[in-house]
Amino acid sequence: MRSLVYYLLTIYIVVFIARAVLSWFPMRYGSPLQPVARFLERATEPVLAPVRRLIPPARIGGMALDLSFLIVVIVLEVLANFVR
Repeated sequence: MRSLVYYLLTIYIVVFIARAVLSWFPMRYGSPLQPVARFLERATEPVLAPVRRLIPPARIGGMALDLSFLIVVIVLEVLANFVR
């Protein structure tokens, strides 16, 4: 049971990382990756939104750094290592 929870947490971390990597590239309408990006957003946003409300993105010049992503991934890593 513990190994199943560990693997599920690890897969969820990979989903978060995939979303981050895809966010670096502009997504055009009709792109074959658009359904993948939508799936990743739907899978991660329910966890990110509450954290983002507590800790809004940090403004750095003309851009914003979303710290909620980093916080969630760190918490998931800690949970995965604790379960392991």
